[in-house]
Amino acid sequence: MKASSDSFDPLPGLVKVAFLLLAAIGCLQGGESLHGQRAEPEQLPPETTRIYIAPDDHTDYMWSADEETYRRVFLEMIDYYLEAADATQDLPSHLHSRWNCDGSFWMWTYEKHRTPEQFARLIERIKDGHFSVPLTALVSCYGGIPVEAVIRGLYYAGRIERRHGLRFPMAVAMENQTLPYGLGSIWAGSGARYSWRGICDCATRLSSAGDREHEVYWWKGADGSRILMKWNSIYGPYGSLKYGSEGLGGYAEARYPEDVVDFVSSDQWFKERYPYPIVGAFGQGWDDLKTTDQSFVEAARKKTRPGTQVIVSNEEDFFEDFERSFGEQLPHVAASFGNEWDLYCASMAEVSASVKRSIEKLRAAEALSTIVSNSDPSFLAGQKADRDLAFMNLGIYWEHDWTADGPVPREERAAWQRRLADQISDYVDRLYAEALQTLGGMVQSGGTHPRFVVFNPLGWTRTDAADLPYASDASIHVVDLTSGQETPFQIIDNGKQRSVRILARNVPAVGYKVFEIRPGAGASFDVAANVDGKTLENEFCRLTVGERGVITSWVDKQLGNREWVRTEDGSAVNELTSESPRSQQNGSISIESSGPVTVTLRIDARSPLPHTTRITLLRESPRIAIENEIQQNFDEILTWGFPLSMSEPVLHHEECGAVLRARLLADDGHYSPRNARYDWLTLNHFADLGGKEGGVILSNADCYFMRLGKSDVDRLDTVTPSIAVLAGGQVDGPKLGIPRQGGDTFFRQRFALISRKAYDPATAMRFALEHQNPLIATAVGRDPAGSDSGLPATEYSFLQISDPNVLLWALKAADEGAEKGTIARVWNLAEQPVSFELMVEGGLKEARRVTHIETDLNSVDLVNGHLPVRAAANQLSTYRLFLNSARQ
Repeated sequence: MKASSDSFDPLPGLVKVAFLLLAAIGCLQGGESLHGQRAEPEQLPPETTRIYIAPDDHTDYMWSADEETYRRVFLEMIDYYLEAADATQDLPSHLHSRWNCDGSFWMWTYEKHRTPEQFARLIERIKDGHFSVPLTALVSCYGGIPVEAVIRGLYYAGRIERRHGLRFPMAVAMENQTLPYGLGSIWAGSGARYSWRGICDCATRLSSAGDREHEVYWWKGADGSRILMKWNSIYGPYGSLKYGSEGLGGYAEARYPEDVVDFVSSDQWFKERYPYPIVGAFGQGWDDLKTTDQSFVEAARKKTRPGTQVIVSNEEDFFEDFERSFGEQLPHVAASFGNEWDLYCASMAEVSASVKRSIEKLRAAEALSTIVSNSDPSFLAGQKADRDLAFMNLGIYWEHDWTADGPVPREERAAWQRRLADQISDYVDRLYAEALQTLGGMVQSGGTHPRFVVFNPLGWTRTDAADLPYASDASIHVVDLTSGQETPFQIIDNGKQRSVRILARNVPAVGYKVFEIRPGAGASFDVAANVDGKTLENEFCRLTVGERGVITSWVDKQLGNREWVRTEDGSAVNELTSESPRSQQNGSISIESSGPVTVTLRIDARSPLPHTTRITLLRESPRIAIENEIQQNFDEILTWGFPLSMSEPVLHHEECGAVLRARLLADDGHYSPRNARYDWLTLNHFADLGGKEGGVILSNADCYFMRLGKSDVDRLDTVTPSIAVLAGGQVDGPKLGIPRQGGDTFFRQRFALISRKAYDPATAMRFALEHQNPLIATAVGRDPAGSDSGLPATEYSFLQISDPNVLLWALKAADEGAEKGTIARVWNLAEQPVSFELMVEGGLKEARRVTHIETDLNSVDLVNGHLPVRAAANQLSTYRLFLNSARQ
């Protein structure tokens, strides 16, 4: 790789010599020779206090400066500290210059803008402990991020692990005051063992963010995993420090290294709360754009004395020492702290929704490409650069400076977010389209009539609607080639494309069925639902809709004709509500489409601002699908209301990597009673609100957060049975987030509802995934240049899982290519351990357990070509599979 023009020597010869002389004098004054014995912490007397001070420069990407400026300073800082490591390598170990990158994006930037030789030098310094890099790409806010987006943002670190034979044991999330429960499980499953957290205690509505219950603890996941967490309280003034983020517990807690050493050595309040002789104080740069000095080496030299050693730290050394000495004495914390800066991605709700859609669409794109590439490993050739960039962009899209209140203009920050979102969607859309077309070309064709593959990207057999692109006006009927039976169909014309919508029954797991369109009229099928004015009804429910796009009545025929809509305060289901007063205006209701497969009512509403709502019922399904399109820019906070009629409600919802019970820990819930914010909870794929009479599952395809009942910042309302989904807005005022939705004037926000008798997390997730991952159709033989793998002409299933509690979460070709195997990620959503088998068409010849970022852990013995798995409760686990039938 060609070196960029940024190459330079930050420590010219005279500076190096001067630095070495200064360090040598200091060491001689301390009683050690320049080339003295390495003073490793474990070699010290056990009563010695060890204080680890770790320098870094906190990254405020697109807040302190723009992309080009940060590229330059990343390179300058890494070059500087590589030279400093060389200049101090003959000093005692605790005085070696060390540097802690703030994210793997630093390493990514260095690899792309330095020569291979320079990058190899950085890798060697990571291996020998003079540099550390976390798994995480940059400092992000994780509260609303979908699971797979978190994992893909870590993938670059996984590639470096495998390429260079090392591991990255740390993951970090800084400055924001809150933290999701399930994130620790995702990190642990990706190989992380340690994390430290310093907060800002600024731009916050929490009353006690800096007063922690435990200063260091095991962060325990719902699956039993754990990460050693250092999260100190924020202490008061000491030395030259003011307080807050530049003191212990802040995100630059060692900004003044000598002062922080004095503080932890002498302050009695701190010692009472932190009774350990092994102390860590991390972070130097605060909000500075660039940090290049050796103040930590000087502080370690000056402050080391008999009985106390101060160590310039790579952070990992602190955790290793602490875990070895006190790991078995620590408390466990298993709780969510809610959301704060996480919420600001809703200030560009449509852009953030597009990223969420891309993540979901990636599930289908990768499942399709897995089948294709196992027959033709060259299929993915040429995709790598765009894929790697898309995954890195997922790692930085939720970068914590969504606050957008820094020197970089908000317009530039908004434009940057759009660029990331566009690149992610461009990659996913292209992979999806190419894989789908290629799959159609690989299926055996036959006959003279048009045939279509209907593909199911999910890991279980399902029945749903599928749209076959077909422009002819001729009289037709549609036949399922597996059963030989006709299937219901109707013509759909949305003005852009004419399709044949069919009911595709029993489409296999991660597989397809083939349907044929034949000439001539076939059997007659009843309409999927009946419409009578404002009433929409099928065998499962009777709905009454209103002119504002609401459902004013939902009579559930499956549960004794019970009414689910709670109309207290004049609200209704799918009610769009604005915090700003607006006049109420009547809209219009019409039948948009009606046929044997689906019936859709369209409501063109005019208040509280123009929006279109479509409510659809599907044949043979109790699902109520809702599609909302807001058609006007807004600058207030908007919500979609779902008030429900039930007693003793309990909310379960998917957060980041866990399914939570929305109650405090003392009430058998998952929310911390302190240091937490409760007004906006994470809404990923689903929320399940249930009472004594049964419950309702809400599938959410596009939004990120919701309010439970009348909850506020300090109080979680567990009595009021309603959910308000955040459609968008600057929830903490006009100074935080992007104003006026970045100028957007169109917002697509989709939901689906279904009732249930008893709560079951796997059932809730399956319902949501089916709503958000439609069946996909493509013509058989569309790609004449296809590899003609001879895939079956009527039906095919790539993978099955024996336990319905375990859901296939991701299926993809291995990161280094299909020849390195197939990656399968599964999630046991049961609240107890399960044993199951993962079975692949043609059988397996080898399987390995890997981290979520695909670094091998151990081999797994197969049973009759199947993969037997024992999964802990709520565990997400990942495997590398080698297929008997694959060209690997």
